[in-house]
Amino acid sequence: QMTDQFSGSGEAIFRDDFSQPFNGWLRGTELPNGGISDYENGGFRIYVNEPNFDYWSVPDLDFTNTRIEVDAVKQAGPEINRFGLICRYQDELNYYFFIASSDGYYAIGKIKDDQLSLIGMDEMLPSSAIHSGSGLNHLRADCIESQLTFFVNGQLAAQVFDTDFAAGDVGILAGTFNEPGVDVVFDNF
Repeated sequence: QMTDQFSGSGEAIFRDDFSQPFNGWLRGTELPNGGISDYENGGFRIYVNEPNFDYWSVPDLDFTNTRIEVDAVKQAGPEINRFGLICRYQDELNYYFFIASSDGYYAIGKIKDDQLSLIGMDEMLPSSAIHSGSGLNHLRADCIESQLTFFVNGQLAAQVFDTDFAAGDVGILAGTFNEPGVDVVFDNF
């Protein structure tokens, strides 16, 4: 039984429309091949110009149970990409991620001791809820106790369980597969 434990969710405890730079988010400068992870034009832009690589940003906060949401738009680059949300970030080697791709796939997974694994799935799975190409995608990740739930554009994509991380930072990420040049802008975190 899939349940939405946030039907009566409370006030936002943190929000950012990225209109005020230097609001605490980790900014990447001088990234390889002209990569960008920074505030830009009222959003937060992540541009990854090397294959099979992720950039991410976190605002240096600490939460236990969270519901996080963001809008993401692919500006340029390959449809075969990944972009999404992070919860319970301990450090760059340990966190949960919730990703979608511009060619219509999604996954929930984790980096644990620098090793990537998906949770409750063997590979990224297709979803008709994902807006392909340059369409805006509204992503939501609920990290409640051991339950991890991913919504894409208001539709439930997946619900899995994992107990490795109980609390940590929140964030955003984008990355490439074989083809570089993924360019995603996030807003309304």
